[in-house]
Amino acid sequence: MDRGLAVCGTGVGAAVALNKISGVRACLIEGHCSAKQGVEDDDLNVICLGGRIEGPELAWDLIQTFLAANFSHAPRHVRRLAKLAALEEPPTAKAKDAYETITHHCFRS
Repeated sequence: MDRGLAVCGTGVGAAVALNKISGVRACLIEGHCSAKQGVEDDDLNVICLGGRIEGPELAWDLIQTFLAANFSHAPRHVRRLAKLAALEEPPTAKAKDAYETITHHCFRS
């Protein structure tokens, strides 16, 4: 898949469901920065929008921003994607390490 668009009431359910599919990196997008940076840093390939949240003009602008962005291929972003890919594999020591790294990074206090 190159790129995709999903719309539901808030966009949250679509993002949760789509991220269960191997190779999909979907995110609820509500602003231009995340629409651009999500692709550049995390190779986001599906944008999720809330049909009851964003108006048509903002939704169109977010989609255009998403489609115009390109993955950076910066070494740290490539490493991040490898860690995410490891989480899609059957549980191994590598996947466990990736999970611990990501959860530590995301949920540290």
